Amino acid sequence: MGVVLVTGSAGLIGAETVRRFAAEGYTVAGVDNDMRAYFFGQEGSTQPAAARLQDQIPAYRHYAIDIRNCGALEELFREYVGEIALIVHAAAQPSHDWAAREPLTDFGVNATATVQLLELTRQYCPDVPFIFTSTNKVYGDRPNALPLVEQETRWEIDPAHPFAAHGIDETMPIDQCKHSVFGASKVAADVMVQEYGRYFGMKTVCFRAGCLTGPDHAGAELHSFLAYLMKCAVTGREYRIFGYQGKQVRDTIHASDLVDCFWQFFQKPRVAEVYNIGGSRYAHCSIREAIALCEAIAGKRIKTTYIDEARSGDHIWWIGDTRKFEAHYPGWRRQYDINRTLAEIAQAVGQHA
Repeated sequence: MGVVLVTGSAGLIGAETVRRFAAEGYTVAGVDNDMRAYFFGQEGSTQPAAARLQDQIPAYRHYAIDIRNCGALEELFREYVGEIALIVHAAAQPSHDWAAREPLTDFGVNATATVQLLELTRQYCPDVPFIFTSTNKVYGDRPNALPLVEQETRWEIDPAHPFAAHGIDETMPIDQCKHSVFGASKVAADVMVQEYGRYFGMKTVCFRAGCLTGPDHAGAELHSFLAYLMKCAVTGREYRIFGYQGKQVRDTIHASDLVDCFWQFFQKPRVAEVYNIGGSRYAHCSIREAIALCEAIAGKRIKTTYIDEARSGDHIWWIGDTRKFEAHYPGWRRQYDINRTLAEIAQAVGQHA
């Protein structure tokens, strides 16, 4: 049936992509050099997930390649030339805070490596779809200028605003605002993915995701909000809340639901598409509300510390409007709400605690 090439294959989204496409009958060539351990320490390492994939999925081929190494990537493309059916680019440096420590590393991983992958795809398999896991952070802090109303446990948008019913759509501009170093590197990658679609006619797509989550997320404080929060609930670790009184709102999407978006796009690819993707009004919560949900599931209180300084470029309120994707791919259905997702995460944390 062909080969699916997945970068970040041992991360949350990459591993779910491996499992889904292997189950559909494809050989999967996975690229992951566990750079997440460099970003977040051993707690964030993807090595255990990579080992599980190699043990459990016969159709999986693992390549410990740094995606900034264009020569090594080209060797991989040459190995599978004529067989590649799909590229899923899920590798990234995903943290606001970490990016400010090493901007060149962040840009190299998020932006330069993406252009290299696009160019290799154009040279070796220009007709195959190229799926990019972008982020809602490409909008920078522009969503914070929306008319927001403070409520008891969350911020909400003024009900008279056009985004109130379904969330923020793809018409929101992405420039002339503060993004964070991470957000800016993802903007560069996002725009290049679009450009390779528009300029070269390639079947590219950017999924601008909200909070990605699931039971296989290696939760760390600087990334993976729900997984790390549940880890704090189960283990008794302190959780630090940064700014906005903990009332900032996130929509969340389970890795399985996102990868089903990939599958839907793969069946009927389009050129240079951009989709806001996430929980929308179906699955969303504030930090405070997430703490209460995790406490209820874990059966104990979470120790919290409030830091009265928001993270740079952080969103006060993000709920993404997913109607564009749903209109293009009406066969897609979310399977996970917040409670089901958190219950799965709690079970996984309990097994590894």
